[in-house]
Amino acid sequence: MFQSEIFKSGSIFSHHIHHYEEDDRNGSQIKCCDRLLNGFTGADVFFILKLKVKDVKYLKPNDTLKIREQKTGKQNVLMVNKTTYKILKEYLEEQNPNEEDYLFKSRKGDNKHLTVSSTNLLVKNWCKSINLQGNYGTHSLRETFGYIQREKFGVGIEILMKRFNHSSQYVTQRYLGIDDKEVNGILMNEI
Repeated sequence: MFQSEIFKSGSIFSHHIHHYEEDDRNGSQIKCCDRLLNGFTGADVFFILKLKVKDVKYLKPNDTLKIREQKTGKQNVLMVNKTTYKILKEYLEEQNPNEEDYLFKSRKGDNKHLTVSSTNLLVKNWCKSINLQGNYGTHSLRETFGYIQREKFGVGIEILMKRFNHSSQYVTQRYLGIDDKEVNGILMNEI
């Protein structure tokens, strides 16, 4: 369930990332993954985890990367903004990976990517370590992207629905934390 009260202040993860980096050696992976999933792309975690270094190493601001979402099979794009570029550059400099390496490499096996379940566990452990109450995982990052776009930038539901490749407006509304209370609240607006 979407936890809108926590999301109102922006990314639940971005505001506390420095605590996680101090506590966990996977902190830079989570920071980079957070930024790619959350504030900058709203992409599906399945795709992000399967990215290889060569897929992103030469991207510059305003470049796009075409993707096919695993869950829906629909086409989508990732667009690199200045912040995404900076974080990717710092991450690649720090990690110094080979081009054939996965961007988010698992410690298990030779050049295997992190799994969704292991990434969810990292996010859950991190949230627990900073005493963040709630049931969060990688999908929370995607929801946060939509919430921030709507609240901070005024992006409409229709645009976010297209970005998320949702076929139902109801699903997008759930992502954004729109509930009956908010809908009923507009009835108090005097025209």
